[in-house]
Amino acid sequence: MAYVMTYDSLLVDLRRYLERGFTQESDQIVYDQLPRLITLGERRIARELKIQGFIRAIQTPLQIGVAVYLKPDRWRDTVSMTLNGVPIFARAYEYCRNYWPNEVETGTPQFYADYDFQNWLLVPTPAAASTLEILYYEQPALLGEEFQTNWLTEYAPDLLLYAALLEATPFLKSDERMQTWQALYDRAAQAISGEDLKRIMDRSANRSEA
Repeated sequence: MAYVMTYDSLLVDLRRYLERGFTQESDQIVYDQLPRLITLGERRIARELKIQGFIRAIQTPLQIGVAVYLKPDRWRDTVSMTLNGVPIFARAYEYCRNYWPNEVETGTPQFYADYDFQNWLLVPTPAAASTLEILYYEQPALLGEEFQTNWLTEYAPDLLLYAALLEATPFLKSDERMQTWQALYDRAAQAISGEDLKRIMDRSANRSEA
């Protein structure tokens, strides 16, 4: 039977690898810290890797005269925007403001920028109600007692394990194991990135043959 990682099984694996934190009574500090280390590991992966499994697509309705739009929860970076099949191009915030200085005036959006971490700016300000398709990288939903699995537990359990161990090493002041966990993390990350590259190349080859 194939191994399936869950949040609970990851906690068990961490305790075995670290040989610490098996019970709250015997090792309360490490026992209580392990969930936080898993969260830090998840955030490390989302911050360092841009892989297909983290890409999400949404449809955002545009409103006439509204130039600023809220990003989705757990947004990390924007991949692309398309309006009626036509791409909208990423530009710096300053470029967008110079290109369309009067937000009250409207037109067909041509460019977008990060307004801040939580919002996008579109220019020109939309002149018509329509639907914007957005692809973006997200931070996968974080694991916990009530959320036992996510994309990482299903497709990259080794990467998640080594990321959590990397976060645990400085906490436990066991620097001699840092290089080991880093090497294993790097290998797992390269494998996931390589699978993504192979899928991209396969899709390109299929389109060429069509």
